[in-house]
Amino acid sequence: MHPILAACADALIFVLLSWGLWRLLGRSVPLAVLPIVIGLVLAASGWLPPELGVPSAIGDKLGWVGVLALAFSAGLETRQSHYRPQPEAEATPAAPTPAAGPVRARRSVSRFALSAGLALVLPFAVGTLAAYGYFNQLPGWTAPRGGGWLGAVAIGLCVAVSALPVLIGIVRELGPLHRPLTQVALAIAVVDDAVLWIGLAVLLFLAEGTGLSGWGGLDALAVATMIALATLGAWLHRRYPSPPRAAVWLALPLYLAAGAWASSQLGLHALLGAYFAGAVLAPSWARQLPLERLGGYALIGLAPLFFGHSGLRIDGDVLGWASLQAALALLLVSVAAKLAALLMCPPIARLPRREALAVGALLQCKGLMEIVAATILRDKGLLSEHAFAALVTLAVLSTVLTGPLFRWMLRGRRAAAQARYEYV
Repeated sequence: MHPILAACADALIFVLLSWGLWRLLGRSVPLAVLPIVIGLVLAASGWLPPELGVPSAIGDKLGWVGVLALAFSAGLETRQSHYRPQPEAEATPAAPTPAAGPVRARRSVSRFALSAGLALVLPFAVGTLAAYGYFNQLPGWTAPRGGGWLGAVAIGLCVAVSALPVLIGIVRELGPLHRPLTQVALAIAVVDDAVLWIGLAVLLFLAEGTGLSGWGGLDALAVATMIALATLGAWLHRRYPSPPRAAVWLALPLYLAAGAWASSQLGLHALLGAYFAGAVLAPSWARQLPLERLGGYALIGLAPLFFGHSGLRIDGDVLGWASLQAALALLLVSVAAKLAALLMCPPIARLPRREALAVGALLQCKGLMEIVAATILRDKGLLSEHAFAALVTLAVLSTVLTGPLFRWMLRGRRAAAQARYEYV
């Protein structure tokens, strides 16, 4: 088939069909997971005729641009999604509790940092140990380059993920009633998301195993580029806090291209550099951008090709009841570890148990970030096809579960409207 016609068939299957299903389902399922599901179904069933030319070369390139833009916008969201206390005019009056009167909880930064750290470390540790002791012993789960602890750590990272971009959309859908609790969850997700990308970079460096001795001039230039992007972002924020809109839009592709090239040159993944570039862009410049629309256009129009192709390229033989069983086991490990972490150390002193569990329900959302992380790790040989298929299924299940689980934790209560939470 002609390349352009193949690209049109590609877009029809993974962009338009995904969007149509999303609207048909009343937007109850995150859009990011639908092209993956379509790809998985086509890979398992063999229904896709080879003469269609799908996945197409043009679709591959467009999908790659889309997922780079998504990673870049996730970095931008990391800088912009800071907690903002409710204005006095919007504050909901506190409702009395049976024993203690009005709840007036205040957040300390140290307690919040400890809670965020435990919400990441506990699922990571439990997931890594479970992978090393059980999952990596299953047939086909040993990674090409990540046998032993490296492969287990790769799975542990995916289990520990909290999906910031998808979580932001879910939080918007939950409405203002639950805003205090959802803002707490978002603040923790910002920290955990940044640590995830740092952990991915460290893991990829360890997997490469070359150290500094194998570096050349281009590698040094790549490191200098990353430092220059961060330094320039800080300088622009101080010197030009209100830049012209045209200058901001000109800086975006330059930052994205420089970050993606630098991380690729260092043997990492281009998506890491794209995320880093978004995170170090001057915050005052990023505020000039329609971040929601920027990520939305990439998510709806381009990235479905990338995710659909990722699902389509999974060996259909690895999909089946065994893969679903593994995904359900990983889901149980992930949800239990997140909920336990929030119970052990709530981000706010004297936070009721069910509200702490509700925050944990939000943080167990995997969504887009786990799929991106798993794709990076598979491309680098740190995940097998069996593990990748189970982790993608885990991402789908945990994301769909997030909203209903959050509401179930708060069933029959206006718990989120009972308090205002402030940093001290």
